[in-house]
Amino acid sequence: MIKKLIGCIGEFKKETILTPIFVAFESAFDVIIPFLMSLLIDNGINKGNSIVIIEIGVLLIISSLIAMICGAKSGKYAARASSGFARNLRRKIYYNVQDFSFSNIDKFSTSSIVTRHTTDINNVQMAFQMLIRIAIRAPLMLIFALIMAFFIKPKLAIIFLVAIPILGIGLYVIATTAHPIFEKAIKKIDTINSVVQENVRGIRVVKSFVTEDKEIDKFYKASDELYRNFSKAEKIVSLNNPLMQFTVSSIIVLLSWFGGKEIILGGLTTGEFTSLISYTMQILISLMILSMILVMLMISRASCERIVEILDEKSDLTNKENPIKEVKDGSISFENVNFSYVKDENKLCLKNVNLNIKSGETVGIIGGTGSSKSTLVQLIPRLYDVTTGSVKVGGVDVRDYDIESLRNQVAMVLQKNVLFSGTIKDNLRWGNENATDEELVKACKQAQADSFINQFPDGYDTYIEQGGTNVSGGQKQRLCIARALLKKPKILILDDSTSAVDTKTDSLIRKAFIEEIPNTTKIIIAQRISSVQDADKIIVLDNGNINGVGTHEELLASNEIYKDVYYSQVKGGEE
Repeated sequence: MIKKLIGCIGEFKKETILTPIFVAFESAFDVIIPFLMSLLIDNGINKGNSIVIIEIGVLLIISSLIAMICGAKSGKYAARASSGFARNLRRKIYYNVQDFSFSNIDKFSTSSIVTRHTTDINNVQMAFQMLIRIAIRAPLMLIFALIMAFFIKPKLAIIFLVAIPILGIGLYVIATTAHPIFEKAIKKIDTINSVVQENVRGIRVVKSFVTEDKEIDKFYKASDELYRNFSKAEKIVSLNNPLMQFTVSSIIVLLSWFGGKEIILGGLTTGEFTSLISYTMQILISLMILSMILVMLMISRASCERIVEILDEKSDLTNKENPIKEVKDGSISFENVNFSYVKDENKLCLKNVNLNIKSGETVGIIGGTGSSKSTLVQLIPRLYDVTTGSVKVGGVDVRDYDIESLRNQVAMVLQKNVLFSGTIKDNLRWGNENATDEELVKACKQAQADSFINQFPDGYDTYIEQGGTNVSGGQKQRLCIARALLKKPKILILDDSTSAVDTKTDSLIRKAFIEEIPNTTKIIIAQRISSVQDADKIIVLDNGNINGVGTHEELLASNEIYKDVYYSQVKGGEE
């Protein structure tokens, strides 16, 4: 895990190395200052030697300035290193997610991926900055101060050697107890993000059904669970302070008791005692800082594990060696295809599918909800791999193609149409980033989108809000169809993508397909018989099985499912 995270330091190695170096110099000069103070008291003030006072005073000023400069430098480099580390880590996660297949994304919820990009990386960034700066300074201060304490009075310095192990054992017990709770609490942040995301995305539905109270209650429960977990962990961690205070007080009392006796007996000077008290505070402050670092590391450890979980996830869809990069034509064949989302042959969504579609054909797919219509077409651009059997495009198994090359020839308009924030032109050019304005207009005319676009004040430069909230469902569908057409694909798949447009517009879109893209294989999933009845062939799906294949007339004469759907829609169920 550590090795994988360290790899994200990248170009910030220089800052990462310089930070602890400046921290070491800062700590060394901070530790020298109490020793110089003891010399100032014993050899200067107590003896009334003004020359010694001036000399040591100058040394004190120089030491303080060097410590201050080193501190400022270490802070600057630590900030740059930690910010750069977080940036690289964020990029690495994002790039890895882009390579995920649908099944990989299904494994992690959207809210969980967002939390790992934000909260978890922020935790790791803070921990990294502490590790290269404060976590270096605290142990160095502890070691340097102990060395100086032993140099001044070994007998009294033994007090520290007794106290530090006791404190260390206490902190270890607290850390090991609190970590599992922090780990559980961070996962609860995923739940809260999921609740908020779902609520905001579906706010229109929430308000139309007046279920604000229900959503508030759902959020309250998720928030309360997070509160309880963090509270429990923080209660354990809060034991740090009393344990630290007890140790500090005990050391100061013992040091004062034995130090006072040594001063009376003449074995210890006032300056030496003063410096010992200073070193005591430095040692104890170092221990307190270490305890804070321990808490931060406990939180960040859980975050690190979640981040590495994303980084270790590999796409289950990969290219073979020397993949084929040219798709010959838009012919499609399914050969004994079985498919399961969970890779379990006992839980199949598609069962023994055999199907042949010629290049340039228009194919309609009809079936009830849950009949696996969308699942069937998602195998064509290899959004998922078949469990058994094979899917071929242009006579070649899709697993033998270069994934990017294959998908560039398969344009798919999904059930959930997605538009991104930006102008209409920006959204359309997702289909072809080099498309000219004339090509944009042509595609929009084919998709019956040009007329409503020109009604906007800014036309094709109209700004689309995130998710396309400022256009209607039908307009969004037509823009997505136009975007797909700009790819000039060999296969065009419309997954119930005209459900929000009226029948006349639907008819005009299909007419444009016949006239403008006759050589493109067109697969249309629809609920309306009118959307597919003119297709070259219609596939009827039922519970993952092909129930029938034929033209509208053939199915109307021989297929009961198709017949029922037709009469319920066209004849109003009279027959």
